Amino acid sequence: METQVYSLKGEGIKTIELSDVVFAAEISDGLIYHAIRNELANRRVGTASAKTRAEVAGSGKKPWRQKGTGRARAGHKRSPVWVGGGIVFGPKPRDYSYSLPKKMKRGAYRSLLSLKLKEEALKVVENFSVASGKTKEMSESLSVFKGDLSRVVLIVSSDDVSTKRAGRNLPWLSVFTYDKLSAHDLFYADAVLVQEDAAVKLNDFLGKK
Repeated sequence: METQVYSLKGEGIKTIELSDVVFAAEISDGLIYHAIRNELANRRVGTASAKTRAEVAGSGKKPWRQKGTGRARAGHKRSPVWVGGGIVFGPKPRDYSYSLPKKMKRGAYRSLLSLKLKEEALKVVENFSVASGKTKEMSESLSVFKGDLSRVVLIVSSDDVSTKRAGRNLPWLSVFTYDKLSAHDLFYADAVLVQEDAAVKLNDFLGKK
């Protein structure tokens, strides 16, 4: 399929051929769900920890004798039924991350790019870089496309440190290289801007089965 390439002034300057396999794929809600779930699980720190009855501070002495007091039996103050006692089945540090098959990830990215293009939320823009690494310059470059949108994703063709640094302090912008995408950010983006060279590389990278 052919689509417009826009200049940073928002004007159509030429057309580019996009792969139907990547940008006109069948949209799979299941693949999108699993890709986002995987990314969120991999982000979890998993450091939550609660102390058991063996770990809380407190005496191991029996508070009172077993019989004759009229009170319930008690072995020590660290029992879970006491205030300040241990926690039963509380959280312990664990690793929530897991791997997702490469084919599923690529299928999810194809679904997301196709979905955004179908919703007219995806545009191909001319190649540009922010060599200075300044946030102000990046903001000015994308001002035409930003408008009132709250979330914008920019997909670049190379791992340009300066360009990524320029976009780092913009709360509404996320910058990704074509081969290091984020399903979560793509799904919730109001607009996806793909640099011309990145679009060409996406044709090959995600066109693989």
